[in-house]
Amino acid sequence: VQLQASGGGLVQAGGSLRLSCAASGRAAVTYSMGWFRQAPGKEREFVAAITWRSGSRVYAEYAKGRSTISRDNSRSKGDLLMNSLKPEDTGVYYCATGSFSNDFDWTRDYTNTRRYNYWGQGTQVTVSS
Repeated sequence: VQLQASGGGLVQAGGSLRLSCAASGRAAVTYSMGWFRQAPGKEREFVAAITWRSGSRVYAEYAKGRSTISRDNSRSKGDLLMNSLKPEDTGVYYCATGSFSNDFDWTRDYTNTRRYNYWGQGTQVTVSS
């Protein structure tokens, strides 16, 4: 499975970006696609996730209300639209796919990076003030 993230760039505070993640390979997205980010000197943190079959969505608290995660099953592609960007949103954004047993398993553990098997290469998002 290969994941290709794209869509990052330099944007002014208050602006928007749409990140995309294209998955390829056998059973490219097994259960869920997640987005994580990592700022310099900080640990990787959860942004949002979506289940591939039902489209259930979850967001980190800081992302709620200004982010939308979506997926296109037919194209094995997921997007993360981010609005009202802030300088603290700056970082490398990664998409990942994870295998979970069922919705209960996913609900308990979707923020856990160790549950995601495959990762994209990351795309840089820089928000200027």
